[in-house]
Amino acid sequence: MKSSKTYSILFWLYTQNVEPGHADLYVRITINSKRANFSLKKKILVSKWDSSKSRMKGNSQEARIFNQSLDKVISDIFKCYQDLEYEEKLITSKILKSRYLGTDQKHKTLQGLVTYHNQFVEKKIHKDTLRSYKTSQKYLFSYINEQLKTTDLYLKELDYQFLLGFESYLRNYQPTNGQSSIQNNTVMKHIQRLRKMVKMSVEMEWINKDPFVRFSPTLEKKQREYLSETELEKIQNYHSNIPRLQLVKNLFLFSCYTGLSYIDIRNLSPNNIVKGIDGGNWIMTKRQKTGTSVKVPLLEPAEKLINLYNQNLRVLNSDKIFPTISNQKVNSYLKEIADVCGITKNLTFHMARHTFATTVTLSNGIPLETVSKMLGHTKLTTTQIYAKIVDKKVSEDMQLLRDKFTKKSKDHKNAV
Repeated sequence: MKSSKTYSILFWLYTQNVEPGHADLYVRITINSKRANFSLKKKILVSKWDSSKSRMKGNSQEARIFNQSLDKVISDIFKCYQDLEYEEKLITSKILKSRYLGTDQKHKTLQGLVTYHNQFVEKKIHKDTLRSYKTSQKYLFSYINEQLKTTDLYLKELDYQFLLGFESYLRNYQPTNGQSSIQNNTVMKHIQRLRKMVKMSVEMEWINKDPFVRFSPTLEKKQREYLSETELEKIQNYHSNIPRLQLVKNLFLFSCYTGLSYIDIRNLSPNNIVKGIDGGNWIMTKRQKTGTSVKVPLLEPAEKLINLYNQNLRVLNSDKIFPTISNQKVNSYLKEIADVCGITKNLTFHMARHTFATTVTLSNGIPLETVSKMLGHTKLTTTQIYAKIVDKKVSEDMQLLRDKFTKKSKDHKNAV
């Protein structure tokens, strides 16, 4: 598309706010008599400047290098002008200036996207989720600093090769604090968070091409462990004279009978226990992770656990249902309990939630939709994972029964 606009570039000196005899070099872009000025961040002696030619005087090496840099500025600005024409965008002196300086949408940076994203979602997501984003962003800029030897990138520089490089960096990252290397699914979580930020930039037209179009995450499916009925009974029968171990046991069992996560149990107050539609006590709260409403009728074992602590001084002074203890300590103490109970599974607090979904509810005929509602799942497909586990258990139990019938049949034939 040809342009009929009047277009010119002029270099000029700005002598204010500099030491006497010196000047800052500025550029003036003029399009259709409208001007836009900006500094080139260059200083020059006024006596060396030829204002009629907009060049440094003389033919010295210093003058040649300086004037060549001015020619490059002219060439780069004109290239930006041509790009805007090709994109059939409105061209004004201010728009051309923004394109050259990289402050228009076509030159948004990764750091700019991260800053915008965090400010945008700060009030929309939980602080723990935002903390996870910031952890991913820390790895992202470590990769850029260490591997690409720079501090920032234009969004237009993000491509498939960049994503592969970031993935490889995460897989080979060696922590210096003694922690283990980053596992596959955690690598994919970091990349998924980057993907969400990039999707935001695509929707706002900060970037033309989504670099994730050809990138497929490779999540490993992990078996969700849960306690069998026998193992759950072992935990129930466990008793310790050490208060911390007894508290952790009770918190774990409460999760087994309600499906609540550790953080949601820790946040429970007496106000969350209300009369339900059936006249019984229900827990009514919201999941901290997703903000989803959760309504769970209290089973008798869960009510008994609440009553154990209703006169506890730590509870009375905190307006909570249970005394608080850190999640890290909970999981550490669960390992001690598992050892004493002879449970070889890697007992973690989250396993209680899995146990509620499988052993306590689905295995006892509670419909999948009801379990999903009590767990606070936003998608039924998430709960179906537990249904598959229960189906597998049914299959295994039925296979044992088949084997018994087969053995009886063989014994009968041998007897005849």
